[in-house]
Amino acid sequence: MGSLRRSLISLHRALKSTASISPAETHLRPQFGYGLVQRSYSTNNGSNLDIDLSTQESKRRLFNRLIYRSKQRGFLELDLVLGKWVEEHIHSMDEQGIKSLVDVLDLENPDLWKWLIGQEQPPEALKTNPVFTAVRNKITNNLNSYAAPETRATPGQPWVRGWDDIKKSQGGPITGNQ
Repeated sequence: MGSLRRSLISLHRALKSTASISPAETHLRPQFGYGLVQRSYSTNNGSNLDIDLSTQESKRRLFNRLIYRSKQRGFLELDLVLGKWVEEHIHSMDEQGIKSLVDVLDLENPDLWKWLIGQEQPPEALKTNPVFTAVRNKITNNLNSYAAPETRATPGQPWVRGWDDIKKSQGGPITGNQ
């Protein structure tokens, strides 16, 4: 009975707080043990970001926000590569470059990573993005300089290999890590 009461209170609060949000932008989904959870999102795809480079303060805030977004994506490889690249290049970008950076930051992590390392071909619209092209060139140059070709996936093939792949090769050890 208590959980039903909590659910109804949560539903009431959610419906009360969504009075200013259109139904198309609100999703209510059940959450185990806590009733309903409200999720609101924007359908603007990044166009709600104000790019104001008129004052030093607004520039600093925008740069800090974009650096944070590039370093805290939740995908370690992208956090390191993209965060470092943005930190090095953001201060020399103009408004068009910042818009291109925002377009890249709005992409999903797994897809972006596959496109950057060349495992899959990026969409045509992304190939013309100067930020994407520059980051991809940096990653490709680093891979060519520091990684042996046999340790990388061929384009279109999965990157993850099994722990016992060495056993499958001709003349490899029969068992264990020999």
